[in-house]
Amino acid sequence: MKIAIIGYSGSGKSTLAKKLGEIIHAPVYHYDCIHFTDGWKERDRDEVTKLVDNSLSQSSWVIDGNYSAFEFDRRMSDADLIVFMNFPRRIAFPRVIKRYIQNRGKSRDSIAEGCVEKVDLEFIYWCLIKGRTSKYTGRYKKQGVLYKEKFVECKSDKDVVRLIENIVK
Repeated sequence: MKIAIIGYSGSGKSTLAKKLGEIIHAPVYHYDCIHFTDGWKERDRDEVTKLVDNSLSQSSWVIDGNYSAFEFDRRMSDADLIVFMNFPRRIAFPRVIKRYIQNRGKSRDSIAEGCVEKVDLEFIYWCLIKGRTSKYTGRYKKQGVLYKEKFVECKSDKDVVRLIENIVK
């Protein structure tokens, strides 16, 4: 099975990806496009191409990430299941803060190597405003139209539990 997980910051994409990877015994790839070296910047394009080609060539996978530079359309097309983590700000943003407190000064396994967990005004603005503009929301919703037979939208933890139960069946 090939599962693509997309959605908003703090919605639980990485946590769900890890859980589903364990359930279906598939490698998990976290497509975080940025790393930290005197600021945030995109990964090298050759590195991105190799990472994408390697992961999509597997017979099964779980990929979390939204970045269009990581062959977004190809991932959605190749996936057997697309999960849109559409949690409201009132749930997602406190999770961002909790994640920061738990990982302050460290690099999580679901972000690019060398990227230290941080929350600054730019990221807060991204989580609350910019990342939820019609540009991004439209891209997510478009997948539901293009791939309605394999698209699942999770708006709550109950939705996630139901999703996991259906996969386990």
